[in-house]
Amino acid sequence: MTGIWYVLGLAAAGVGFVFLVIGLAWLISHRNHGDRHKGMPYESGIDTFGDTWGRFGVSFYVYALLFVAFDVEVVFLFLWAIVFRSLLLGGLVSMGTFVLVLLLGLAYAWRKGVLTWR
Repeated sequence: MTGIWYVLGLAAAGVGFVFLVIGLAWLISHRNHGDRHKGMPYESGIDTFGDTWGRFGVSFYVYALLFVAFDVEVVFLFLWAIVFRSLLLGGLVSMGTFVLVLLLGLAYAWRKGVLTWR
């Protein structure tokens, strides 16, 4: 039964910490209002013109996802190359399967026209 007091105390401390941090952030943010230009979006110090909430094409996100996928592949290939001699045939087969799946994904993206810049 004494263990429940530790759990309740920790929960109370966690909730209290959350409210304390939120309250401190509210106090700090309301003291400095700044000038009228503080909340405006800008690029390189130049005032924007037109709509600043324009949408980006999906192709930007697809390029980013493909970059992350192949960046992770490079990390795995590097680590696999370091321990290649100790992995024997099982390591070679598993890495070949990994590379094959990624190459199939690349071929699919290429066939769908994802890699063409418009």
